[in-house]
Amino acid sequence: MEIVTRFAPSPTGYLHLGHAFSALTAWRRARQAGGRFLLRLEDIDPGRCRPEFSTAILDDLAWLGLDWDGEVRVQSAHLPDYRTVLDGLAARGLVYPCFCTRAKIAREVAESAAAPHGPDGAPLYPGTCRRLPEAVRAARLAAGEEHALRLDMVRALAVVPGPLDYEEEGKGSVACNPARFGDVVLARKDAPASYHLCVTHDDALQGVTLVTRGEDLKPATDVHRLLQALMGWPVPHYAHHALLTDATGQRLAKRDRAETLRQMRAAGMTPAELRARLGAAGA
Repeated sequence: MEIVTRFAPSPTGYLHLGHAFSALTAWRRARQAGGRFLLRLEDIDPGRCRPEFSTAILDDLAWLGLDWDGEVRVQSAHLPDYRTVLDGLAARGLVYPCFCTRAKIAREVAESAAAPHGPDGAPLYPGTCRRLPEAVRAARLAAGEEHALRLDMVRALAVVPGPLDYEEEGKGSVACNPARFGDVVLARKDAPASYHLCVTHDDALQGVTLVTRGEDLKPATDVHRLLQALMGWPVPHYAHHALLTDATGQRLAKRDRAETLRQMRAAGMTPAELRARLGAAGA
């Protein structure tokens, strides 16, 4: 079977060393196997994504010496695709509108003596809107009230036959427990679809067979595996790699102003030097 990998950054900032490590890992796996390497821009968040960052991503990857197969898939150009999936899940009674604000959710969680928490340590959504009477829900929708769409986790798991798992490279089968995430958001009030929905849809559509990504995203694979089962999408293999860190041991991140590839280029670093540095880090 042909190996198909992908690099799918969000254009919310310039690429840093951690991004380059992830991209180079996926590119090498595909090229060494004579497979295909795809590039995808996950730009569904209109409040954070900017065109100049999309352009910079293409420029930085080309400077690094990475090439990709086929056209770049830009998620914002395919919003109807994700809407179709959401409509299908809604028709099966597997998603529901959530009118809650973050402040309201925080108040309800604070009032609960033992609110359950998800894998990231954050309290799970208490299911307020899941329990709304249908007449109330319909009236609020008819009034045009803003809302997110959440997956009804209990119903979703009830229609999936058998336990869920996936193949993690070097570790074998990994059991999934998506219930620990609660009723995850599949479409936000300010974004037409969530990362969970878009990434699994596009991996299936583009025929990705091996997902290489940072280990920080490994827990989310449980949710992705559930969506794959619900939609009948093929299940790729996964290879979650360690994250690059700075001198203090903190993971490289845009929000922490990690040094960008653009800054390294401006300082005179060559593509060969950067690739050697990434190779030494294990890419």
